[in-house]
Amino acid sequence: MAKEVVKQIKIQIQAGKATPAPPVGTALGPAGINLGEFCTRYNDATKDKMGDVIPVVINVYEDRTFDFVLKTPPAKELIKKFAKVPKGSSKGSKEIVGTLSKDDLRKIAEIKMPDLNAYDIESAMKIIAGTALNMGIKIEE
Repeated sequence: MAKEVVKQIKIQIQAGKATPAPPVGTALGPAGINLGEFCTRYNDATKDKMGDVIPVVINVYEDRTFDFVLKTPPAKELIKKFAKVPKGSSKGSKEIVGTLSKDDLRKIAEIKMPDLNAYDIESAMKIIAGTALNMGIKIEE
């Protein structure tokens, strides 16, 4: 018989830098899982993605064991990385703070494709372009 999931926790952590200190400890401590074991497994799984923020979904079972699923980095983080800007605009699309090429947009869409609700790469590119525009990032033709 399959184990019953008692709790599902979603958290975003820097790749390869999980520690039992907050925010990881604060989020996972009440669930009763072994924080050291989680941090070790997460850091091993994300060591090739250092520098990115990686969302993770943790399933906690009734016997306090757990497993987790890594997601793709958030679109806003990828857009900031490719546009080489520290943060998006505080005024949204009214203030342009950076630019992205169509090639960069395609690369971001290909990375995000597994987590997006899109059937093809063009649809995914439109979703990412909308996010970029709301961040004040212009898409160059």
